[in-house]
Amino acid sequence: MSGFAWVVNDGKVQSVGIKQALGQPGELVWVHLTTTDDHAKEWLGGEAQLPPFVIEALTAAETRPRCDAVGDGAVINLRGLSSEAMTASDPLASIRLYAHQDHVFSVTRKPLSALDPVQKQVAAGRILDPGDLISEIAQQITSELDPVVADLGDNLDDCEAQIAAHAAWELRRMVSETRSKAIGYRRFLYPQRLALERLAALPGEWLREDDRLHLNAAADRAARMAEELESIRERAALTHETLTDLRAELIDQRSLIIAVVAMVFLPLTFVTGLLGMNVAGIPFAHKTWAFWGVVGFCIAIAAVITLYFMRRHWFPK
Repeated sequence: MSGFAWVVNDGKVQSVGIKQALGQPGELVWVHLTTTDDHAKEWLGGEAQLPPFVIEALTAAETRPRCDAVGDGAVINLRGLSSEAMTASDPLASIRLYAHQDHVFSVTRKPLSALDPVQKQVAAGRILDPGDLISEIAQQITSELDPVVADLGDNLDDCEAQIAAHAAWELRRMVSETRSKAIGYRRFLYPQRLALERLAALPGEWLREDDRLHLNAAADRAARMAEELESIRERAALTHETLTDLRAELIDQRSLIIAVVAMVFLPLTFVTGLLGMNVAGIPFAHKTWAFWGVVGFCIAIAAVITLYFMRRHWFPK
């Protein structure tokens, strides 16, 4: 079990050990654990003396964004970008928090990118209480996700532009990846917006008015990203349908060309097969001009059939 702890007391910021943080007085005591083992449950229930419901929420293997009131505190689960590679179905790392009076306990199973800038804010003395800490984490998460969601929209714009230029074959993979990422992000951003809104509405002295404003701002930003992801998902579906139609149209055009060529050569094959039989009585078999006469006759047939198809507009443009 690894992690860190910060204590803010009378404007003074101090980094301490995890075990030493529990006995420290201050306006903010932040204990963070990075773990996936059962030792975290024992420590949270033993030394930290947290309720069983809180321990289960902080150490659960699978989570989704949520906010639940626990007495005069709250359990909050959020999702953000990770420095590790994530799966397409679960693209965001979770952070589970329990805020109670002047203490905040947080647990992550995967490294969360937003934690480093938040720690810098704590070290600089800009975070003074639990409300400041949680709202800063929420704002850092949404700030990091915003350009990622915007890039998904830009990628889809590029795909649509290339479709207009008929470069459809290599775009199917790009569209599928963009759609898959949008679905994965939206899976967590929509409930995260609801969790932030519920957190901002919770009663409690540890949440000040400016903290609630910051949480509402983060919730609005998450809502906008969720709406953008929904739009991206729908556009990706339409783009995929367009690509499928273009592919079907290309196949139809090529099939038509093959059919026209086959129709041109079908009578020529009949003529050459008929004259190529090894039987007596073939007309003009001993004439010196017979070969060139047959060639000219075949060319004339091919020209007539080709002209017929051109007049009927069978050739694809």
